[in-house]
Amino acid sequence: MQTEDAKKRREHIEAKGLSRVIFEHDLGDSVCIQYHPRGIKGGIMPELDSHVPGPKNPTPIQSRFSPWHACGSDIERYMTSMKRTQHLTLEGCVLRLQPGDLGHEAAAREWEGIFGVARSRDLLAFTNARLGFIPGRKGQPEGLVSITIGVKGKSEYDAILKRARDAGLSNGGGIDMCGVRWHLALTGHGASQGKL
Repeated sequence: MQTEDAKKRREHIEAKGLSRVIFEHDLGDSVCIQYHPRGIKGGIMPELDSHVPGPKNPTPIQSRFSPWHACGSDIERYMTSMKRTQHLTLEGCVLRLQPGDLGHEAAAREWEGIFGVARSRDLLAFTNARLGFIPGRKGQPEGLVSITIGVKGKSEYDAILKRARDAGLSNGGGIDMCGVRWHLALTGHGASQGKL
């Protein structure tokens, strides 16, 4: 999760005893902080990242293509790859709670309190995507259930679905891969028309 100041949020989290840091990587101009998943609903390991704005990266969170520490120091190399896939965007993810836990809205409230992410009912509104929760079910593990990817352009969308079908991964309009359901959403496919 990208945030304006991951260090400041860590101070809040630690002062309130909300979670425990299990990994931190601080390069001066960027920081990555991972938190232990125990006690945090959703069954994933949360991570807060932030970059310090500078001449080469004045708006790290708002920029579509921004240098990112996790990709390494060869910025030009990975920026080229990022731009090659610019027709794809992360739209959202859904996490299943532990079996028997029906409090999907409570889970979103918990994340809002710990990580400071704006919430609307059971959805968290990150900079570029939404995170939702579904109630736990007997026999189903806690964790990542689905990812929604936006695909700009009908030809790109159709090509991805064809590759998924050819690989035997397509099932009922979605893609089943790595134990996760991947949904595709066609974006940027029509001219906007005002209705006055």
